[in-house]
Amino acid sequence: MELLVSLCIGLLVACGVYLMLRARTYPVIVGLSLLGYAVNLFLFLTGRLATNLPAVIQKGQVAEYTDPLPQALVLTAIVIGFGMVAYVVTLAIKAQAETGNDHVDGKENTL
Repeated sequence: MELLVSLCIGLLVACGVYLMLRARTYPVIVGLSLLGYAVNLFLFLTGRLATNLPAVIQKGQVAEYTDPLPQALVLTAIVIGFGMVAYVVTLAIKAQAETGNDHVDGKENTL
């Protein structure tokens, strides 16, 4: 299970980096989102892969539990990531309105 999740994180990072190296702004935004998802998944998995285990320990039950801190970090990262993507989309729309294209440098390639 850990190998499959690690491969998924690696695939998300690879796709995110590939898209962020594109010259258009919208693939850069999608790549940034994929990188954010990969980081969130990595943070979430730092709390161990465990199912049906309590996050809050009752008195006398300390054998198995899940760590709630990574879940709280991921929730915070999701909110921050959503705000960041909304801001970048707004900047991309404004740049496209002013320059007439969606290249990251504002210049259309004439090759």
